[in-house]
Amino acid sequence: MLRSMSEAYASVAAPAAAVPAASPSNVRFRMPPRVVWATMGTLKDTLTADMRTALKARDEVTTSTLRMALAAVGNAEVAGQSKRELSDEEVLAVLVKEAKKRREAAVAFADAGRADQAAKETAEGDVLARYLPKQLSDEELAELVAGALATGGFSGMGQMGPAMKAAQAAVAGQAEGGRVAAEVRRQLAS
Repeated sequence: MLRSMSEAYASVAAPAAAVPAASPSNVRFRMPPRVVWATMGTLKDTLTADMRTALKARDEVTTSTLRMALAAVGNAEVAGQSKRELSDEEVLAVLVKEAKKRREAAVAFADAGRADQAAKETAEGDVLARYLPKQLSDEELAELVAGALATGGFSGMGQMGPAMKAAQAAVAGQAEGGRVAAEVRRQLAS
């Protein structure tokens, strides 16, 4: 009878190369490397990449502004009956709304005597402006509106609605609606 386990294994020769057998507990799976595309496809992807860059650079204003913008885009995606992916034009529309909120808030804070909050809102608006199309000058806006009104044959304030629709299509997001409406109103009145 054996007195210990060591006696039992004393007669067994050790293997030449001790390689542990592959068992489910010691097999490691490597994750495939993450692929980062050199060119970002959508505006939302660009916002996300820029937010990560700002986060790594510890740029608090840009990081918080882009987080807010991405949250607004996410809210717009889940609005309605079911979640859907927004197109670049829809993301741009969300950014325009957010930029307008920042401008209005900056004016309200400045009127209330809170210069620090007004400066913060202005800085956030400047960050959002990087992603918006270049705004038309007053002269360019007047030319586009005049062309749209002439093409549609609009005259008189009674045709303000259809004239605005044509002017907005001609401007295509390159000017705020209030500026476009003021220019349409001015040209229809004259």
